Amino acid sequence: MQIAQGIEMLEITAEVMGGTDTLYPVLLWEENHAVLVDTGYPGLLDKFKEAFARAGVAWSKLDTIIITHQDIDHIGGLPAILGEPHGTIKVLAHPIEQPYIEGERMLLKHTPEAIAAAAAMLPPHVPEEWRQAFLHRLAHPPKAKVDALIEDGQELPVAGGVTVIETPGHSPGHVSLYHPASRTLIAGDSLTFKEGVLHGPDPRVTPDMATALSSLRRLAGYAIETVICYHGGLYRGDAGRRIAELAEGLQ
Repeated sequence: MQIAQGIEMLEITAEVMGGTDTLYPVLLWEENHAVLVDTGYPGLLDKFKEAFARAGVAWSKLDTIIITHQDIDHIGGLPAILGEPHGTIKVLAHPIEQPYIEGERMLLKHTPEAIAAAAAMLPPHVPEEWRQAFLHRLAHPPKAKVDALIEDGQELPVAGGVTVIETPGHSPGHVSLYHPASRTLIAGDSLTFKEGVLHGPDPRVTPDMATALSSLRRLAGYAIETVICYHGGLYRGDAGRRIAELAEGLQ
């Protein structure tokens, strides 16, 4: 779905833990330049190529990937995309997230306890082979080199200019992206959208909710009309007012 000139919200559905999960990465592009924000779970390369085709953007234009944070549903597709035969693709991320993305440190949410909990949540109908493959992936998450670091307030030269906003809480180095020309926020997991209502980050997978609420207070200072949530998709309306409510703990 085209959100504004040079901004496309992709829709990628994956089979996860015996069910399905739909993700909404973002494609930013200009005539000869395309940037992908987050890469989904492992094994979704063909679905991303199909999403590019639906958006009318050639896969060969992809030259930059921005990772909002380290979670496996955001970095999982990195190795496969970077292994594609077309030209060099640069990976951008926040410095706090870099060692986790590169595999120097285990992903913060992949503790032995968390992996055991994930195993317990798998439905009984999931074949044992799939179960073991899933748990192995959690214990050995994908990794890839980060080529350049991004920081708060930095403007990225794509789609007329996109601003990096540090929004920690869901993860220590989580970033969101703001497109001033269209007043669009690419929220990553700092916000979620469910059943027609904009919410804050999912508390079940947000280790530091106090910091996450502080991040929402920062976002409330921006003129935002459209929000793209990685989980839930598109929210349009008085987003600034709703974000301010969430920042004050009003659900």
